Amino acid sequence: MKIPINVPAIGREEVEEVRSVLLEKSLTTAANAGGRRVQEFERLLASYTGSKYAIAVNSGTAALQAALYALDIKSGDEVLIPSFTFVATANAVVSVGAKPVFVDILSSNYTMSPDDLRKKITRKSRAIIPVHLYGNFSFMKEISEIARRHNLDIIEDAAQSLGTSYRKRQSGTFSRLGCFSMYAAKVVTAGEGGAIVTDEKGLMERLRKIRNHGMLHGYDTRMLGLNLRLPELSAAVAKVQMKKLPMLLKKRERNAKVLNDLLHDLNIILPTERAGVKVNWYLYTISTKNRDRVAKQLNDKGIGAMAYYAIPAHKTPFYSSNSRLPITDWAASTVLSLPVHPLVTEDNLHYISRALHQALAR
Repeated sequence: MKIPINVPAIGREEVEEVRSVLLEKSLTTAANAGGRRVQEFERLLASYTGSKYAIAVNSGTAALQAALYALDIKSGDEVLIPSFTFVATANAVVSVGAKPVFVDILSSNYTMSPDDLRKKITRKSRAIIPVHLYGNFSFMKEISEIARRHNLDIIEDAAQSLGTSYRKRQSGTFSRLGCFSMYAAKVVTAGEGGAIVTDEKGLMERLRKIRNHGMLHGYDTRMLGLNLRLPELSAAVAKVQMKKLPMLLKKRERNAKVLNDLLHDLNIILPTERAGVKVNWYLYTISTKNRDRVAKQLNDKGIGAMAYYAIPAHKTPFYSSNSRLPITDWAASTVLSLPVHPLVTEDNLHYISRALHQALAR
């Protein structure tokens, strides 16, 4: 039996939409507003998140990079980020010339620690990028209060949290800019893709130019921009996926609940939802001793258990920071994500449970 950690839930509708794009030969466009399917996807995302505007780009990394450009973050600025995340968060900061300052996380849900955040702020701090990791929701109330006190901007890295909400308000909407990813493994995919949501018209207009070489009407570059456009082919997939999102989230939630019931008797830390939060269950992440041994035993049985961020960003060779982040180090050595994507069946979940019980009994 093979149970991958994540598989895109692609159906006939996505195939037909891509086929239409190919037949129309409308693969992409340099128009400021984007192509027809890009615009349709943006409308769906804006409506779903309750945002006034959505701006599609070609990756989650591009979304972060464009957001940093839009806020004029540059050389000499410091941006506070968690180290326990995919390295794209740090790379986006470096790509605009700024310095990432690594902040520790909370053991309860692997998101940025407000207490450690306070300690890391300096006179060079310009922005905070909290990451809603694994689909968990960062402590945005506390982070927002800190940001206001120090006059800092916030960019939410919501790459993994589309569909996660706090008191019925969607992640990515608790700041001026929220960034999403539509990578192949995400809850909504475009193959590769990303998007930024905002309620500010001025930021929307800047972001449209940034994704298109700073142009407004073609060959009239008005600011620094890059080719960050989302092709129509990718938007075609994302558009259909957005319509399926409620159904996809229900399947993830069902699978997570089944695993919670099956694994409650084990001596491991199970993922939980705090009061007011509805998690999208992008990743179902447990914490356990002897993680690497357990992961290998599950992998040997065909279960795609995976330790995401076993090397946190600050310990990669490129960053090689001596930041003291004890909870990050603990999480990096103990977390293990199990498959709960929409194509996982109840039989799969029982198989995962039996394998995990056997692995932990040794």
